Amino acid sequence: MTHRVAFMGTPQFAVPALQTLFGNYQVVGVVTQPDRPSGRGRKVRPTPVRALAERYGATVLQPRSLQEPGTVDRLRAWQADVIVVAAFGQLLPSSVLNLPPHGCLNVHASLLPRWRGAAPVAAAILAGDEVTGITLMKMDAGLDTGPILKQASLAIETDDTRESLTVRLSRLGAELLQDTLPDWLAGRIEPQAQDDSAATHAAQVTKEQGHINWHQSAEEIARKVRAFHPWPGTFTNWRGNPLKIVRATAVPDDLPAAPGLEDNEQASPVPGTVVAGPSGPEVTTGRGLLLLLEVQPSGKRPMPAAAFARGARDFAGSVLA
Repeated sequence: MTHRVAFMGTPQFAVPALQTLFGNYQVVGVVTQPDRPSGRGRKVRPTPVRALAERYGATVLQPRSLQEPGTVDRLRAWQADVIVVAAFGQLLPSSVLNLPPHGCLNVHASLLPRWRGAAPVAAAILAGDEVTGITLMKMDAGLDTGPILKQASLAIETDDTRESLTVRLSRLGAELLQDTLPDWLAGRIEPQAQDDSAATHAAQVTKEQGHINWHQSAEEIARKVRAFHPWPGTFTNWRGNPLKIVRATAVPDDLPAAPGLEDNEQASPVPGTVVAGPSGPEVTTGRGLLLLLEVQPSGKRPMPAAAFARGARDFAGSVLA
């Protein structure tokens, strides 16, 4: 018997999971967030999940809220055996959670209970985690608090950005879903409760968080650059204008933690000071130097930082804020 599956998801992360379902089950309907403007022209484009669903001729719903009148009735009419959720963007009310006989399963981009919440990939990079992964869990009324069906781990590479790591996790999520869903539907899996005492929270990232605090260490700032790529990006102020830091890496040096004084009472360079390094412009931080690899001046395209420094002769010696 081919099971009837409904799917809820929105961004590109959810696409491989939905593709897997189309290849193995009867997808009776897809729910995704409303289309929104995106890109430079702010043109309204379909969500990645909607685009895939329509290629397969699937029924698509895009409610602003699952609480909208008639939405739950339409979901009930699909008579799904299970609902699979991947980065949908809304909490599911109990009226939805209780619909399918096999429950609602979430493909979550962390090794729960670590990094419950909206931005687990960014949080893992920011924290300097060496390993993350995918958790397939049975959803309950809490935020990523439901019991775990199965997990798969993935090493975080030293150059991983939020974008690159999300791509790899999305593929891993589809593989885990494909391997686990048959056993779940056959009743061969006993979900395991999470250890709430070990839980950490990954709050939604805001644009303001992209502003660099040069009093942090070079390593912390480098992680932020990777964690916030491509959105919201990281930026600083130079000569009164925003300067985006697209790529950067920490360079260990012998400077003391700033601010502070050496025994000879010579002050450390002010954090945010640009110095000419052998491989390109470097910036002093609370500890260590940050080598700028790629920057984006206001109103221009991204460019190699070394090329920017050659063209902006007053860049070296200036202080970023």
